[in-house]
Amino acid sequence: MAIVEVTVIPVGTGSTSVSQYVAKCQKVLELEKEIQYQLTPMGTVIEGELDVLFNVLKKLHEVPFSEGAQRVVTSMRIDDRRDKKGSMDQKIRSVKEKL
Repeated sequence: MAIVEVTVIPVGTGSTSVSQYVAKCQKVLELEKEIQYQLTPMGTVIEGELDVLFNVLKKLHEVPFSEGAQRVVTSMRIDDRRDKKGSMDQKIRSVKEKL
């Protein structure tokens, strides 16, 4: 499984607030049964099979357009580890064990 950190930023909306777009993206994620996700203050972390994640990322990128934005900048970081199984929870546990 891969882990992706994604941030979707609508540009030129006339407002500095983006929470309405974040909420709509979270609703999209709620419908996706093949992934796990976690909202963070600066983005969302999603885990699942890479092909599934790419489809979900495209849906998230489209959300601001469907809400009237004319430009969207989406940033993502992909952690695709193949030497052993990993997850969001496993990564956090690993750090906590070392504290």
